[in-house]
Amino acid sequence: EGGILSDPILLRLAENHWWYSISDSDLLLWAMGVAGKDKYDIELKEPDVSPLQIQGPKSRALMNELFGSWINDLKYYWCKQTEIKGIPVVVSRTGWSGEIGYEVYLRDGKKGAELYEMIMAAGAKHKIAPTGPSQIRRVEAGIFSYFQDMRVTDNPFEIGMDRLVDLEMEADFVGKEALKKIKQEGIKRKLVGIEILGDPISKVVPPEYTPGYFVPDHWPIFDDKNEIGYVTSKCYSPRLKKNIGYAFIP
Repeated sequence: EGGILSDPILLRLAENHWWYSISDSDLLLWAMGVAGKDKYDIELKEPDVSPLQIQGPKSRALMNELFGSWINDLKYYWCKQTEIKGIPVVVSRTGWSGEIGYEVYLRDGKKGAELYEMIMAAGAKHKIAPTGPSQIRRVEAGIFSYFQDMRVTDNPFEIGMDRLVDLEMEADFVGKEALKKIKQEGIKRKLVGIEILGDPISKVVPPEYTPGYFVPDHWPIFDDKNEIGYVTSKCYSPRLKKNIGYAFIP
């Protein structure tokens, strides 16, 4: 039906070896279903990999110290298999922020603590700090979150990702005919960026409700008394000094 199954990063490790670095979804089960139905001669499995992101304006300097100067030549959305003091990793020039950044995929789970301590020690002079995914950074950067801003019931045209859909390619793909129909008939709603007036969201939401500035639930949008859409993500942006977010509207 042309829906979005996930928002993965696709890494090509070899001629016939690919990784999907996915968000929360059952993409592996879906891929197994497609492979079984069409009898593809492939092996599908979940690798024993642990990703760690190093993001921010000082990330390149830190990665240079950890891996060497080849980091400077790693293009955006490219990856490289390498080692750091005998620990096997895959490094990609990707991340969930608008900053320059990298993802380090650990390929030996027993070395997790060793790799983490190595990175933290090297990053101490750069004032490195551990954290989870930054919702504020990704909203400021125009990055969507699967399940939050888009789901399998949404399609690329609704979220402004139609530039990534090539309906003229010769090869067939799942959802191609459905997307052709959607493009021909047009969409009834669209995901847009919004500014929310009023006090910072962090001040209108009880502290125990959510950590920091991020509010996870969807807020309805009304035109007079008619509900016409909903806010998918919203946060207070310290950089812009205003509330910003995304919303589905007609």
